Amino acid sequence: MSEVELEQLQEKIDAGILLAQQRLKERVKKENGELIVMRDGKVTHLKADEIE
Repeated sequence: MSEVELEQLQEKIDAGILLAQQRLKERVKKENGELIVMRDGKVTHLKADEIE
C-alpha cells in the first residue's frame, strides 16, 4: 500500500470515528441518558444536558 493510500485510509477511519461519536452523543441526548468518559485521568459521568 502506498503512502497516499495509507493517508486516505486513515482519513476514512478518522471520519468514521467522528461520525460514531456524533451519533452516540445524539442518542444519549435523545434518550436523556448519560455518558461515562475519561477526563484528566478521572472517570466522569456526563448527563445529556452536559454533552456538547
